[in-house]
Amino acid sequence: MTDGFDPSSRYGRRHAAKLQRAAAPVARAPQDRDPDEPFVGWRFVRSRRWLGYFAIAVAFAIVCALFGMWQWDRRNEAVRQNEQIAQNYDHTPVPLDRALPTASSWDADQTWLRVTATGRYDTDAQLLVRNRVHNGQPGFEVLTPLVTADGRAFIVDRGWVPTGNRQDAPDHVPAPPSGEVTVVVRLQQSEPRIPGRSDPSHTDQVQSVTLSDVRDKIDMSIWTGAYGQLASESPAPAQDPPLGWDRPSADTGLHLSYFIQWFLFAAGGFGFLGYVMVQEYRNLNQDDPEERERAEERRRRRDAKPKSDAEVEDELLGSTR
Repeated sequence: MTDGFDPSSRYGRRHAAKLQRAAAPVARAPQDRDPDEPFVGWRFVRSRRWLGYFAIAVAFAIVCALFGMWQWDRRNEAVRQNEQIAQNYDHTPVPLDRALPTASSWDADQTWLRVTATGRYDTDAQLLVRNRVHNGQPGFEVLTPLVTADGRAFIVDRGWVPTGNRQDAPDHVPAPPSGEVTVVVRLQQSEPRIPGRSDPSHTDQVQSVTLSDVRDKIDMSIWTGAYGQLASESPAPAQDPPLGWDRPSADTGLHLSYFIQWFLFAAGGFGFLGYVMVQEYRNLNQDDPEERERAEERRRRRDAKPKSDAEVEDELLGSTR
């Protein structure tokens, strides 16, 4: 590498000046350095600009970590729900008054728990829940109070019916069994109100299964902590019942993949910062003979690599121009 090195050249003068400064008996303190003098070595990373880059990289990593932990929490919630479905969905039915001893009783661990109740359906107080979609088709869910022996009603969601062809209501709602009925339902928590929406007045329709609103609309004493999605009823209805529900999927989604990706993004931010740092180091120290030698070695290794098909094709196209 030293063959043909001319001390009088631009690079030689720079290197000689560097040696002169190193041999000087009194070295200048870093704070006395000429601000126009290019950085040498890795001192440039202490500059205000690079401290700002580090701060940006750290902030980016923190944001990625927060999003990653959010995905991790969602994944854990999906796992918890799957465990709850596995435990409760096919559970031996529990009597209603034991599962929900008071009107407001509810525990999140009871979601999907099968309970049994006996009473009479009050079709005069039946309600329809608007904007329920099944396989992309709009429709309604049918809420029918089941009045128990103590006079209190338990709201049974009997299933889904489609919107009518010519009206914003079902063309037909199948009637429930008459007389005393024993049902098996899966518990669901009362739904929250939908912001900005209200129940249509003077109709049998509601926006959501918000049990406190259902109670006020039908003017009846009901369980307000939970309602039940119908699993079976005995005796069976004379007509085909509304469409029931499929078993919930046990898939946890892509949350774990997203969690990993966000932390890879955080690491990638520091990797990119390191790449830019090395490039700036090489640019600022390109007059240093040692760095020039390293650059020449990198060029030799690059040239020694087999060329890709794309590079060969580019060379052929370039030679024909």
